[in-house]
Amino acid sequence: MVLGIDDRYCYPKQAVTKRARVSAGLLLFRRTGGPLEVLLAHPGGPFWTHRDEGAWTIPKGVLFSGEDPLAAARREFQEETGIHPREPFLPLGSVRQKAGKTVHAWAWEGDADADATTSNLMSAEWPRGSGRRITYPEVDRCAWFRLAEAQMRINAAQWELIVRLEALLKTG
Repeated sequence: MVLGIDDRYCYPKQAVTKRARVSAGLLLFRRTGGPLEVLLAHPGGPFWTHRDEGAWTIPKGVLFSGEDPLAAARREFQEETGIHPREPFLPLGSVRQKAGKTVHAWAWEGDADADATTSNLMSAEWPRGSGRRITYPEVDRCAWFRLAEAQMRINAAQWELIVRLEALLKTG
């Protein structure tokens, strides 16, 4: 079980129900006169250190029991990036990832310095079974990507969220 280093980020078993297999997140996008760009997050920690293609994600996290999914998405985005998300939020629906986790997502338009993002810290046993705990940022970096590159970098199931955003922007 992964726990945060202070009570604000600690997810005890009793606080997370079966919804732990359910996450909510936000996809920040910008239109700067050129192609559409999206902000993606790279997970922190030793497991993800040498992984790139397919490892990036929208900033997202677990819903607590009874928590509103959009409220969870906003909380997780701010915890993982240090950026305060602003309305309006465009609903992107949900996707199911290969491991079975469902991700609910919304998009919002804005801009941010990806190099200035900050993330909450996590603590986990590493290597697994060693009894040794390490602390690391939940997200080790964020970056802006044009859609062709985002498709290569993002978790495969989450690509559908970007496709939906692009369709919404073309019709709206």
